[in-house]
Amino acid sequence: MIEYPEGATPLDHDEIEGLKHKHVTTRAELDHLEQGNIQMGLGWLGRTRKKDILNEEFVREMHKRLFGEVWEWAGRFRTTGKNIGVDAVQIGAQLRMLLDDTKYWIENKTYSPGEIAVRFHHKLVYIHVFTNGNGRHARIMADTVLTKLLDKNPIDWIGGHDLQSIGVRKTVYIEALRAADRGDYDPLLVFVGLQEDAAPEPEVL
Repeated sequence: MIEYPEGATPLDHDEIEGLKHKHVTTRAELDHLEQGNIQMGLGWLGRTRKKDILNEEFVREMHKRLFGEVWEWAGRFRTTGKNIGVDAVQIGAQLRMLLDDTKYWIENKTYSPGEIAVRFHHKLVYIHVFTNGNGRHARIMADTVLTKLLDKNPIDWIGGHDLQSIGVRKTVYIEALRAADRGDYDPLLVFVGLQEDAAPEPEVL
C-alpha cells in the first residue's frame, strides 16, 4: 500500500466529480482552493445586510458563496445517498422543519443563544444538505444566527486550531456530533465552551 505525505493523497473519481479546476489532483490542492473560496464567502457575509437568513434560499446561497468557485454543485441539494444524512428526497422537508424550529426557539427563548446555535448547527450537519462542505457551512450558518439574529459573538468552534487538520480536536468534535445524534447535546456544548465538562464522581474506597 502506497503511503502519501500529508495532503498529497490523490483525489478519487467521486471527489473530482463536479470540480471546476481540472488541474487539482491532491487533497492539499483542494483544501487550498476551498479555503480561498470560503474567505471570499465570509467577505460577502460581512458585507451583506440580510437579516432574513432562516430560509432555504439563504442556506443555499451561503453554501454557493463558500464553495461556488470550486464546485459546480455548490448551493444545490444533494441528490444521492450517503452513509450519513437523511434520505436525499427528505432534505427539503427536513431543512424547512429545522428552520421553523429555530425560529420558534429564538422567539420563545427555548434555549440560550449559544445552545440555539449549537442545536441548529448539529441538525444542519445531520441532514447533510449538500454533497460536501456541510460541517463548515453549518458552523458558519450557526455563527450567522448568533451574530445577525441574536446579537451575540460567534462560537470558537476550533479552539485556536484548524479543525480540518487537527487530529484530536476533530475527533472530539465528531464524537460530540454523534452524541447529539442520540439526543445528548452535552458533549457538543462542552466542546464549544458553553458548558463545563462534568468531573467524574470520586471513587468510594
